[in-house]
Amino acid sequence: MEWRRSLRPGAPLPVLAPASQPRHSRCPREGTQASGSLPSRLPRRRPAMAKRSSLSIRIVEGKNLPAKDISGSSDPYCIVKVDNEPIIRTATVWKTLCPFWGEEYQVHLLPTFHAVAFYVMDEDALSRDDVIGKVCLTRDMLASHPKGFSGWTHLIEVDPNEEVQGEIHLRLEVAPGGQGSRLRCSVLEARDLAPKDRNGASDPFVRVHYNGRTRETSVVKKSCYPRWNETFEFDLEEGAAEALSVEAWDWDLVSRNDFLGKVVVNVQRLCSAQQEEGWFRLQPDRSKSRRGEGNLGSLQLEVRLRDETVLPSVCYQPLVQLLCREVKLGTQGPGHLIPVIEETTTAECRQEVATTLLKLFLGQGLAKDFLDLLFRLELGRTSEANTLFRSNSLASKSMESFLKVAGMRYLHGILGPVIDRVFEEKKYVELDPSKVEVKDVGCSGLHRPQTEAEVLEQSAQTLRAHVVALLSAICRSVRACPAVVRATFRQLFQRVQERFPNAQHQNVPFIAVTSFLCLRFFSPAIMSPKLFHLRERHADARTSRTLLLLAKVVQNVGNMDTPVSRAKEAWMEPLQPTVRQGVVQLKDFITKLVDIEEKEELDLQRALNSQAPPVKEGPLFIHRTKGKGPLASSSFKKLYFSLTTEALSFAKTSSSKKSAFIKLASIRAAEKVEEKSFGSSNVMQVIYADDVGQAQTVYLQCKCVNELNQWLSALRKVSTNNTGLLGSYHPGIFRGDKWSCCHQKDKTDLGCDKTHSRVTLQEWNDPLDHDLEAQLIYRHLLGVEAALREKHWLLRRETEADISPTGGGGAPEDPLTQLLRVLQDLREAHSSILAGPPPREPHHLLELQT
Repeated sequence: MEWRRSLRPGAPLPVLAPASQPRHSRCPREGTQASGSLPSRLPRRRPAMAKRSSLSIRIVEGKNLPAKDISGSSDPYCIVKVDNEPIIRTATVWKTLCPFWGEEYQVHLLPTFHAVAFYVMDEDALSRDDVIGKVCLTRDMLASHPKGFSGWTHLIEVDPNEEVQGEIHLRLEVAPGGQGSRLRCSVLEARDLAPKDRNGASDPFVRVHYNGRTRETSVVKKSCYPRWNETFEFDLEEGAAEALSVEAWDWDLVSRNDFLGKVVVNVQRLCSAQQEEGWFRLQPDRSKSRRGEGNLGSLQLEVRLRDETVLPSVCYQPLVQLLCREVKLGTQGPGHLIPVIEETTTAECRQEVATTLLKLFLGQGLAKDFLDLLFRLELGRTSEANTLFRSNSLASKSMESFLKVAGMRYLHGILGPVIDRVFEEKKYVELDPSKVEVKDVGCSGLHRPQTEAEVLEQSAQTLRAHVVALLSAICRSVRACPAVVRATFRQLFQRVQERFPNAQHQNVPFIAVTSFLCLRFFSPAIMSPKLFHLRERHADARTSRTLLLLAKVVQNVGNMDTPVSRAKEAWMEPLQPTVRQGVVQLKDFITKLVDIEEKEELDLQRALNSQAPPVKEGPLFIHRTKGKGPLASSSFKKLYFSLTTEALSFAKTSSSKKSAFIKLASIRAAEKVEEKSFGSSNVMQVIYADDVGQAQTVYLQCKCVNELNQWLSALRKVSTNNTGLLGSYHPGIFRGDKWSCCHQKDKTDLGCDKTHSRVTLQEWNDPLDHDLEAQLIYRHLLGVEAALREKHWLLRRETEADISPTGGGGAPEDPLTQLLRVLQDLREAHSSILAGPPPREPHHLLELQT
């Protein structure tokens, strides 16, 4: 049993097993306040260390799900909840009992979370969605799988007695009485209780059981944040082993009361401490649990929990400087540290290592140099031009990550209109005669169905139109391509030209560029637009086939129409004229793309840096109130919002002139709003300080839960370093003379729930976190330290054999030796952090050589 609560200053030590960190009740961070006048800006103090937790989630597929619709099928999707808070919704896969999602997410959250649950739902257009089943993974379970939980797991029935959430604030004490001691239980308040009623709230009350007696609090109507402040006393028998049980219930007038959770207190331990007060996490009632015996199907998941203790920046300087020096020296360096890291990295973690290294060097301004080093290393070990960059090497994986980090907005600008057109038209497209189904096409006239030849011809025309539109967009996009991407492709083009200078290899430099741009960037996005945030939903079977054929054509163009690519699928022959024309266009585009001088690159980069690029943008509905008093009315108006690193602004449309709305530095919190507040779901609130320092709140409605979480995540990330961030907030609204959530009548009252500023979703355009990237590299190198030491021993033997016995002076310390020493320093720094004292200053500081 786990307990969670916050202790008052000066309160006695807890008598129950505490959670990993205390959680304080309605207390904002030091130096902040929930409402009213906000404090002036304070200097930022960097913590000695930071504990970070993240979940890497991949929802693969489901199988053997039960049929929920009359048609004998279902329309399944998944909802992911962390401690009963919805954070992810997958796309719906229509009319199937074996859905495939293949969606990946990374969530940053508090280290104190308890469980992550996956609910499989059936979407219904006219009624409430049906719950099929769920899978629940506790934090302890995930922590016991360091490499992550992966595999199939059976869905279980959703039991109302186990669907509990929230915490209750109790004060427990043993008080002297006339004829013996008395057990006194004060039920103060609760927060974040499960809404059990149709109005999106509950009518909670509390039952306290001890020694055969039961006492109840009053009922607080329509609130998930009730306050009771009621005290009960019980005769305390000496040596009694019975526990004190505190149960929260939702009162119902007609039906049975709904269970909201319980807390069981060890009275004997309480007698030893005499007093305890804090927030206790509500637990399910396992004694009433019931499971369905029917087969609810299975869900395939890949979930990995990562806990990192990030040290101060100074601790990582030696590691970062050593890696930067190796990149600067390139292939001229004596130790070739990057090749050693690549050699000791296994295939299963190569993508993760490549992404981390790339972000680390991006933060140091050396991403282009890092990729250039990897290009030269791979070219040095490649003898056949047709195998260049075809393997999943560190160079290939790093370049994939680079294009996603630096070129995602560019990709959206090129592919977005074409993908949207494919989804909107929903035409039947098929070029393979063995797969043509004329019945799926319907009739072309009043009486005669289309023939197979007509289907093939129309399909070729449709695909040809899409390919022409796509190639035209690519050819016009030279100036739109980020300068750093163009400069990186220029280096790649030049390196390949130097390695394969013969006339017979004249297409190889172009193919090297398209192997990344077309085969590893454009084509995957065309086939899976949902995974690249080009669409909110997965494509249906007909659209998926069109996208697949379009991606094949793009691959053929990217391969420069080689005989090998033509021979694979002969039925693609009707599109060969378009492919050949596309090859000419693409070669002309690449020639212009790589024609960028260093001065132009710097000018373009400087112009880009002078602008504030959007972090998140899109249509939202803003809440407006008209009139005052009982006749006041409210509504939501649609506007186009844009969030940059400077401000949250809005306009009537995406092309209209934007007006600054909220300055970024004035944001104090971004949180969800209870559904009952406006009678609408997916509403968030942004709390900010106005020009005179007064707290103001704006309410914005999103169209779906994913958009809601994406906006909340973006707002929290760009304001994470703001001073005056709130530690508590009101999830309801102040209507009439009280808050709708906790019914408090003081508008400036402290919030009744904790803020969630550290709960965010990872995106490709996230700000770089230099310390975290360095910590992840250290963690990886620590895992392969044995292989590094073996490599070091072999290199030392080779070096000693090459040194002449008469040579004077000792040889300089090689980079691998320095790396092993740096790892030892970091290991000691982590050990000292866990032991208590602050980490010492590293003594192996390296100068960055340019």
